Amino acid sequence: MTEPPRPPGAGDPGGWPPEPTPPSAPYGSSDEPPTAPLSGAPGGAGYPPPGGYPPPQGGQPPSSGYPPPGGYPPPGGYPPGGGYPTGGAYGAPSGGYANNEDKTWVLVAHFGGAAGMFLGGGVLGWLAPLIALLARGNQSPTVRAHAVAALNFQLLWSVIALVGWILTCILIGVLIGLAAMAVGIIFGIVAGLRANEGQLYRYPMSVSFIK
Repeated sequence: MTEPPRPPGAGDPGGWPPEPTPPSAPYGSSDEPPTAPLSGAPGGAGYPPPGGYPPPQGGQPPSSGYPPPGGYPPPGGYPPGGGYPTGGAYGAPSGGYANNEDKTWVLVAHFGGAAGMFLGGGVLGWLAPLIALLARGNQSPTVRAHAVAALNFQLLWSVIALVGWILTCILIGVLIGLAAMAVGIIFGIVAGLRANEGQLYRYPMSVSFIK
């Protein structure tokens, strides 16, 4: 029995037109033949997965890599108040003085007051603080504060010493003069030592002649 005739090209591999082929499935579908996973791929899936890599948990970028917006804080964190601490009693470097010239005039005011009480017989302790005030007080608030404190103290005790020397005809007048001179010398030295450390010494038994 013979086979019935076929349409032209039917079942013939060399016929024309060729038989239609089904469309290929999209990448990643279940009909796609499995591919070998890359080394280190999570879950054995190929890279990259459809849609790209998901962000880390919480949607935040990884901790490594570029710095976050705004940069990193300095070691130890930012200082409170947004500023940086400065040394010294007056907020300036070098123990509380803006420069060595300020410190020199401060020491002149205190130690010079003590020297004036000693060399001037107890009545010239105010001279050195006055010179420091006039020479540097207008340029430096720190020098002015020290010079005014020393000047007020030495003025008071210079007046007391002067009264004592005027009353030298009486024994008590001599004692008052010597006592006033000793007070001016001792506390002038103490104030100078404190000023050398950057501190403003508050003289005891003083009045505010100058402000």
